[in-house]
This record gives sequence, structure tokens and C-alpha cells, in this order.
Amino acid sequence: MTRLPTGAAVVFLSILHFFSFSGEGTPLPPEKLEELFRNVAPAQWGEHVSGTAGRIAAEGKEVALTFDACGGKKGSAVDRDLLDFLRQERIPATLFLSGRWLAKNRETARELAADPLFELANHGAEHRPLSVTGRSAYGIPGTESVSGTAQEVEANARLLEEITGKRPRFFRSGTNHYDEVAVRVAAELGHVAVSHSHNGDGGASYSKQKIVDGLLSLRGGEIVLFHMNRPEGRTAEGLKEAVPLLRKKGFRFVKLGERPFVFEGGTPGP
Repeated sequence: MTRLPTGAAVVFLSILHFFSFSGEGTPLPPEKLEELFRNVAPAQWGEHVSGTAGRIAAEGKEVALTFDACGGKKGSAVDRDLLDFLRQERIPATLFLSGRWLAKNRETARELAADPLFELANHGAEHRPLSVTGRSAYGIPGTESVSGTAQEVEANARLLEEITGKRPRFFRSGTNHYDEVAVRVAAELGHVAVSHSHNGDGGASYSKQKIVDGLLSLRGGEIVLFHMNRPEGRTAEGLKEAVPLLRKKGFRFVKLGERPFVFEGGTPGP
């Protein structure tokens, strides 16, 4: 596995030593992070690798709605109609914000952080797949090393803390692709890597009816992945139709931080 020059890695990891971590678990001292994973090669790649949180341990008919804000030239908008609907209906949600999106929407992030209905989470500094070997997804290159993986997670965690005053606990990679070693690196940095159990809007490409039909198929315990940065999509329309029907069925909505997780292949660790 390709490694950064020792000097560069040590400098980056020594910087990490001074960060305050508030996620689950206690991160290793910086000099141990690269050492821990030096000879560990990943065997898995995808959206549901070992150590990712794919579901919540629901109390009855509960689901967690999560919304990604990816950033970039075509992904830095804000779906105000969607956010207004969530507020109007008092629907709690977890919002995964990338560094690219935050570059255009700092004030919106502060506004969302001040609303107790929402929980802000980490969507990566550059919205990259999380890999220690440079694997790509949908044509987007992944991070290429342990240090690169750590920087993708940590740089955006620091940015979110700077903007909102609170360090995020949860991380979802760009494209929602991981290898299992990168998931463990994120865990050492105090983050839970979150996947999903239901793709709600297909990157904001689904029709309203497909969104509605998918939501009405839920049984409870799902982590649903939507997008909040593509107002031209049908995400808001689908939710507006489906939410009243779900509530009639007895469904409730929770933030990720309100329930324990069900992990793929067990919880991440050394």
C-alpha cells in the first residue's frame, strides 16, 4: 500500500494530536495512527462495508432521515423548500455537510446548527470516497492513504466546529463508498461512519412517485439517504406526499444521535 513520506505523515499526525475529539471512543495518539494501519490492506469496498452504521436500533416504527449536501459546481445550492417543510412538520433530521458545500453556505450552516431540529454531520472536506488505496466511485477518486483518509475526515470536522461551535460525531463519505480500513481510521478520529439502508432519492434523481413508493415500503429502523443541495430534484415533493401517510401508519422520525446503531459486520475498531 502506498504511504506518504514519513516526515509528511508525522507532521500531519502531530497536528491531529492537538485536536479535541468528542465522538465515540478515544482516538489513538497521533504517532500510533499510521503505525496501526501500516500493514493492513482492505478487503472490502462499497456502501455497506464492515464497521459502517447501516440502521438504527429503532423503538418501533422509527426511521432516521439524513440529507447530504455535496457541494461543487452543480451541488452547492440549498433546497429551501425541503428545509421549510421539515421545520413546518417538526421532522428531525441529520444533515451531512461537505467542505465544498460549506465554502458557499457558511451562514446557512450556522442557521441550521442553531435549530435543535437538526443535527449536523461530516460529509468530508472534498466529498471523496473514503479509501486508503485510492479506490474510486462514480468516477470520483478516493483518498489514497491513511493520512489522506484522516485529512478528508478531520479537515471538515475542524471546519464544522469552527463554523458551528460543535464537533460532528458522524461521517458519511462522498459517494457513500468506503473500504473497511478507512472506516476504522474514521473511528480513531472519533467519527462513526454512516451508510444507509434505504436510498431515498437516488442523488436527487428519482421521480416523486419513486420517492413516495420507497418511503412507504419502510418497516422501521432504516437510515434513509436524501439530498438537500439539489432543489431542482423531487425530494421535497416526495416527502410532502409520503410523510402524512407514514405518520398515519404510526411512523416517527429521529436524528441519528437519538438511537444506537446497527453496524455492518460489527462495530469498527483496531
